[in-house]
Amino acid sequence: MIPQIWRGCAVPPELLYDVERDVWVRLEGDEAVVGMTDVAQTTCGKIVQISWKHAGRTVARGKPLVVIESAKWVGPFPSPLTAEIVADNRAAFDADILLANRDPYGDGWLVRLRPTDLAGERFGLVDGAAAFEHYRRFVDEHDIHCFRCAG
Repeated sequence: MIPQIWRGCAVPPELLYDVERDVWVRLEGDEAVVGMTDVAQTTCGKIVQISWKHAGRTVARGKPLVVIESAKWVGPFPSPLTAEIVADNRAAFDADILLANRDPYGDGWLVRLRPTDLAGERFGLVDGAAAFEHYRRFVDEHDIHCFRCAG
């Protein structure tokens, strides 16, 4: 599907979003792949380092899955769901630390999760149409123009 774009900020309609935490979610069977939204990668700037948690660990909704250090910011990337960490994208980021800045919804995914209570926590996620409306207002209010790193 073609993402909706506002001021350069892409919001793919097929994903789910935790807009309060700037996290996208792609459900794949009993797992969820998660990453930073385009707005999040733009506002944090070029990523310089990521500290990863190990697979097998269970993380509560809202707690850090990874810690991201960028040119402008250091902080947690929160889990949109209570889940077990199944895998991370560490090897890809070791090869190209700017993956989330270049391709936040594709190769720049961060963590693969196995939700423990998707039915109970699904309320915290919105569809692509609702996320687009949220981000449209947000980028206007904060005068954000999304960009992708070229190098």
